[in-house]
Amino acid sequence: MQSATVSGNLGSDAVLRSTQGGDQVLAFNVGVKQGFGDKATTNWFRCSMWGKRGANIAQYLLKGTKVVVSGDLTIGSFEGKPQYEIRVNDVEMMSRSENAGNSQRQPDPAYDDSDSVPF
Repeated sequence: MQSATVSGNLGSDAVLRSTQGGDQVLAFNVGVKQGFGDKATTNWFRCSMWGKRGANIAQYLLKGTKVVVSGDLTIGSFEGKPQYEIRVNDVEMMSRSENAGNSQRQPDPAYDDSDSVPF
């Protein structure tokens, strides 16, 4: 098992779902920028947090929020591109949208989501 800790911004609001078995899973994507200027790229990590802990923080994980996520890392591939998935053990919010709960949320101005999410 590989463990990973990543720091980045949420690409969209977290989504809370329930499985057929009644378990809850919180899903969100974290974009981690690498490099500078024209050479900058973004790696996207699919994150899932199972159970009550995920349900409790779902409302706070909004697009653009800076987070530090740690958990178990799985690396796969799709059409020759790496796919990173983290089963989250811990999430720390570094900042969050000031408009939490409003329908017109403003993402963190320092966050650049110009790179598209590859999945």
